[in-house]
Amino acid sequence: MLENSTIARPYASAVFELAQETGQAEEWSATLELLGVLASDKNMRQLMTNPKISRQQLQDLVFEVCGDGLSGLGRNLVKILVQAGRLQYAPSIKNQYEQMRAAAEGRVEVEVVAAYALDDQQQAGIAETISERLGKQVNISTSVDESLIGGAVIRAGDSIIDASLRGRLTELRNELAR
Repeated sequence: MLENSTIARPYASAVFELAQETGQAEEWSATLELLGVLASDKNMRQLMTNPKISRQQLQDLVFEVCGDGLSGLGRNLVKILVQAGRLQYAPSIKNQYEQMRAAAEGRVEVEVVAAYALDDQQQAGIAETISERLGKQVNISTSVDESLIGGAVIRAGDSIIDASLRGRLTELRNELAR
């Protein structure tokens, strides 16, 4: 079975190209956010997989729920996704689109998962270090995962830096198992 990102990539690329051509990057972000939230809804997911609901009915339902939140091109995207049976991939399409947009704008989204809450100074230090390393503007988001024991895991695009105590203990266990 194909992975979500593999299926979503062509759609995200097409939307990104269209957004670049029309200068509507922000509008497409909003459209994809709306579709991503809609496709993530538990009730909507049940409808998307219900064989008694025709694709036309599903499309009409999406149009009704989204209302004026969809432009003409947004409605075309919905038609394509529904007819191809790919509406459930809207969250992945949105994520990939945002990564492409950030890269084109010289930004990178960085997620820091730490064993404890980081203060503003620590966040700024991490952002500055990654910005220097990647040569891009950094947007940082943080969360806490106490199971890391200490340290942090930093995700920037496809790169992952595991500087957590849990990660080091796992590494040590693997070395000892050889």
